[in-house]
Amino acid sequence: MQNTKVVLLGTGTPNADPQRMGPSLAIVVDDVPYIVDFGPGVVRRAAAAEQNGITALAMENLNTAFLTHLHSDHTTGYADLIFTPWVLGRKHPLEVYGPPGLADMTRHILAAYAMDRKTRVCGFELINPDAYGAVCHEIGPGPVYEDEHVKVDAFGVDHGENWLALGYQFTTADRRIVISGDTTPMDSLIDLWRGCDVLVHEVYSHKAYQNRPSKWQYYHAHMHTSTKQLAAIANQVQPKKLVLTHLLLWGTTEDELVAEIKETYAGEVVCGEDLGVY
Repeated sequence: MQNTKVVLLGTGTPNADPQRMGPSLAIVVDDVPYIVDFGPGVVRRAAAAEQNGITALAMENLNTAFLTHLHSDHTTGYADLIFTPWVLGRKHPLEVYGPPGLADMTRHILAAYAMDRKTRVCGFELINPDAYGAVCHEIGPGPVYEDEHVKVDAFGVDHGENWLALGYQFTTADRRIVISGDTTPMDSLIDLWRGCDVLVHEVYSHKAYQNRPSKWQYYHAHMHTSTKQLAAIANQVQPKKLVLTHLLLWGTTEDELVAEIKETYAGEVVCGEDLGVY
């Protein structure tokens, strides 16, 4: 019997909150981790999770990653995820899956660190040159990955124009986990998500939004999902557990954020915390 868990590595936003690293999580199936997004702090949070008992997140195991979209708060940990586990014993290049544009980002990061690679491989350091770098797979909606532990499907979400943003569904023997990515509400996704075991969804406070400057209100309304909207989504999807992430609180407390959703949604809601396991 498989044991699938969600480990939140970062629940933050572009705001520099020292309590919440950039967006990232791991789906851990038995002893195999799959990283989704790599915001700032991803590698250190993985190391902290290992110290907390999630041994699957040891550096040498960080082999496979998925990216929802190319915003900087979701990607500035990418170089760290490529290089640090390599230095610490990963046996293969990172395999990474994500939307168009990821290949260019990967190429530029590898070029920027070319001298680092040369020094480590040609110097005194005991390091495996064959494990260097990242193998990039640009993907679109549909089935994108499958192995003996998990099947991964991508779906398109609404997070700005002129690029593709994705969410992911991870299906294992014991759980179905949906990760919204950054998105506004999309009715077309309700049937796909319906009845999932865990829905990990971004959110902003509807009440605090009322006090935001009008230009920022326009931005958030067209790029993200409010507590009021997420409660309506959850009432249709009926996940066994709703986990909140990418938290835009704007002075609201975590308890108040959950309370906003529970005004109209009676299911289980958890305000995600860095290093939380669900």
